[in-house]
Amino acid sequence: MKIQNGVPRLLIATLILVPFALAQVSSSKPAAARRYINIPGHFAQAPYSDAVLVGNTLYIAGSIGLDPQTRKPPAKIEDEVKLVLDHMKAVLADAGMTMDDVVSVQVFCPDVAAYFDPFNSVYRTYFAKDFPARAFVGSGPLIAGGHFEVLGIAVKK
Repeated sequence: MKIQNGVPRLLIATLILVPFALAQVSSSKPAAARRYINIPGHFAQAPYSDAVLVGNTLYIAGSIGLDPQTRKPPAKIEDEVKLVLDHMKAVLADAGMTMDDVVSVQVFCPDVAAYFDPFNSVYRTYFAKDFPARAFVGSGPLIAGGHFEVLGIAVKK
């Protein structure tokens, strides 16, 4: 570190550059307002929102396809997939969106080999044309014995 007139150059540079950096930060655009979406009756006691809408982007929380009456997965895997994707549709509708606005999906599944094909047979019926980017990830056991936890991101067209 060079010293100029008894003052380190780094200190001089910092004193000159910090005000410019602060001016840039303070002139930045304010953050978009957030709207928190919660579907009535969907695990109201859980400490998370079903989704958060920021600008035209919707962040959809992970959801499991449980029967609303029993809070357990249905006997048929296909019915469980329908429940979880119908919930996603309800969240999207609340935000003024559709499944066609979904750009990314993550699916967590404790047994990928057993449930990949049954999931896909239902999943493909929920999209009109183009499929979103997706990860189908093996996981440990899911809450309440669920076979799928699905989360996603949607961007309003």
